[in-house]
Amino acid sequence: MERFESLLATHALGVERYVKFRLPNRADAEDVLQEIFLTAHQKFPQLRDPSAFQFWLIGIARNKCHDYFREKARRMDIPLDSLSEKSLTYGRQGVTVSDTVQDTLEKLGDKEKQILYLAYWKELPQAEIANRLGIPPGTVKSRLHTAKQQFQQHYPYLNHEKGDDSMTKLPEKLPAYTIEKSDLPPFSVKWEELLGWMIVPKLGEKLSWGLYDFASKKRTEYTEMEVVGKAEVHGIEGVEFKAIQYDAENYYRTGSIKEIERRFIAQLTDTHCRYLAESHMENGVRKCYTFLDGEPFMNNWGFGPDNCGTEIHMSPKGILHREGNVITGPKKAENLDIVGRYTVTINGKSYDTVCVMDIETFNDSIASEQFLDQNGRTILWRRFNHNNWAAHRYQKPWTEMLPDNERLLINGETYVHWYDCISDYII
Repeated sequence: MERFESLLATHALGVERYVKFRLPNRADAEDVLQEIFLTAHQKFPQLRDPSAFQFWLIGIARNKCHDYFREKARRMDIPLDSLSEKSLTYGRQGVTVSDTVQDTLEKLGDKEKQILYLAYWKELPQAEIANRLGIPPGTVKSRLHTAKQQFQQHYPYLNHEKGDDSMTKLPEKLPAYTIEKSDLPPFSVKWEELLGWMIVPKLGEKLSWGLYDFASKKRTEYTEMEVVGKAEVHGIEGVEFKAIQYDAENYYRTGSIKEIERRFIAQLTDTHCRYLAESHMENGVRKCYTFLDGEPFMNNWGFGPDNCGTEIHMSPKGILHREGNVITGPKKAENLDIVGRYTVTINGKSYDTVCVMDIETFNDSIASEQFLDQNGRTILWRRFNHNNWAAHRYQKPWTEMLPDNERLLINGETYVHWYDCISDYII
């Protein structure tokens, strides 16, 4: 079994990352990993092509995790009547039953949900439904007709209007804005947007946002995004969205190009929002990365332990403290906290917001202010660079390049305001 031990040593880390991404705690993950490795050891003689070891091992891991989920569902009395309709994800941050049908039903009234449940889940004849509800058969028929119409209006796969694919075009100049500190305490907010891209990963969502150079107010780039359907990565269900970046700097070749298309798969649970995969074209080759790819993925799209993602339910934690333009907090990566309440007035309209301060979750030596309204949507996003950020590229500090731009002092280090971002949410 020396060949097995050698292959396992090479690929064990990827399987461990996969299992710990999906299972709720370390103890459970370790137990399932032992089952996976034991099963792999027992069945290794049946593997005809050793070059397929990684995919074979992931397949065993997927089946073991599936068994784990089913046992959890049985204990928790969660129905799993149709795995094609419903996917149970039991992750580090809790249980999520991702079900498009269930999500749609939640948008209906109690009477509509009740009549659809009896007719389609219980498959009762209309006469029996009338008897159970104590209403005339004619009322059952009309109520069922109304409920089906409302369901179709809300169901994302049936509610696409042809010829309406154009996104809102953002202004070429950044509208004037002001930010005023409020004396009121910060409010808690349900923030379902993907960190860095501002779209909510739900079926039917669309969004356009633009980057604006602060000094000139000119739009330097804009992105159109649209959720295009459900998707699954390594057994974890999410949604796929397309992002087309126009006039974006092309980091893979010198200069700029007119258009870059990226594809993402992301997941929204009842507690967290996270990326599962990203793909783009690079020199004519489609590059694809998932959460199992380690640093190439995590350095750009991952956040939190085992890529649990960002918390949806945001409240001030006291991690970061802000007085004016002075921010203090732990000197570690991935500091994200609400630091105050502000009135942002932009494009002639005022918004009551909280400021989410982000220090180095996006990238080393980068900080940002994200002003969220009470709907959890971004009103304004502002980026600040450490004074020596990318010094090898620009050859001088940002205080010299942008001497008139606002500055933040974060744990004694100077950060300089570079650019802003707004979306068509406020247009």
